[in-house]
Amino acid sequence: MNLKSHSKEDRFAFLAEWYDPMAGLLRKYQLFFYPREGAVEMYDVKNQKLFLRKTKYKDLHMEDLFVGNKVNVFSRHLNLIDYGDQFTANRLGSKKERTLALIKPDSVTRIGDVLETIYSSNLIVTKAKMVKLSWSQAADFYVEDQSKPFFNNQVQFLSSAPVVALELMGDEAVSVWRRVLGPTDSALARREEPQSVRAQYGTDVIKNVGHGSDSFAAAARELEFFFPSSIGCGPANTAIFTDCTCCILKPHAVSEGLAGKILNSISSAGFEISALEMFSLEQVNAEEFLNVYKGVVPEYPSLVTELCSGPCLVLEIHGIDAPQKFREFCGPADPMIGRHLRPSTLRALYGKDKVKNAVHCTDLPEDGELEVQYFFKILDG
Repeated sequence: MNLKSHSKEDRFAFLAEWYDPMAGLLRKYQLFFYPREGAVEMYDVKNQKLFLRKTKYKDLHMEDLFVGNKVNVFSRHLNLIDYGDQFTANRLGSKKERTLALIKPDSVTRIGDVLETIYSSNLIVTKAKMVKLSWSQAADFYVEDQSKPFFNNQVQFLSSAPVVALELMGDEAVSVWRRVLGPTDSALARREEPQSVRAQYGTDVIKNVGHGSDSFAAAARELEFFFPSSIGCGPANTAIFTDCTCCILKPHAVSEGLAGKILNSISSAGFEISALEMFSLEQVNAEEFLNVYKGVVPEYPSLVTELCSGPCLVLEIHGIDAPQKFREFCGPADPMIGRHLRPSTLRALYGKDKVKNAVHCTDLPEDGELEVQYFFKILDG
């Protein structure tokens, strides 16, 4: 939506929830956004008083405003749970949908290419997790196909190796993602939809890159399977926790649509991504994780702010001497220095400055397993 089209009186209102980790409470606010001024305002629903007076805030945009999204306002992760008034519902209540994109075992190594296609289709990734399904779990997922002749082959393939589950959000996401995938039969896709994902990377009817929910109801059911609302349920992550190092694609890189390019660079360099998951960190978690830099690196406060400013994509990189080799591949913390001395490193290619430098990587070899455990055992426990 073009901001120039808004009238001077436009003000969009949402009901938002924020979990206060210090008090252990779920707090409710009315969030107001003024597009012409780029300003936000918050009202505490329970206490019936102004919480944040009208303040300019450059990191919130019209495209962020839809029910079901999580937005960051001054380091608070707010879940937008409903429209705050009829005007907002009429103007912004649109065709926004969620759908499941499941990347099958044959294309997990091509996850970067798939993400590139997703971003170019005006869809955004709001959740992501690499998992390894058991035969029983795969059969449960495909339960509606159990009477079909290909059921056993389908279940066997899906449970043969890790898969990556993605929650996609966007206008008519269900139909858009299925159109991006193309016909189920990869050979047919090459004849009829040569630009589709299955035409480019698929092999046959079973090894066909991915799965897409076929309806809004199916999407809700399938997303609950991989991303259940009950903590501790659902398929487990694939972290190995040995001979590993941690890589975090920072929020700015994710929001700028660089995740696909960065993952492609990592894979092209020969690194094995053995676990992957999207996290939205609260400030207390970011401070805890980056505590080793407190009082040591002058950018520490800014690093914390960046890390909890939006979703980040966390990877476990597996291999011999992984911390040292991957740290070298990431390059100097300052991308400007990297572009002069080591222009092919990740931070030189995708970073902006010492804070928004595309990726965090484990600095000390002995911390590799600890950093991986922080995300894939503690936060995903």
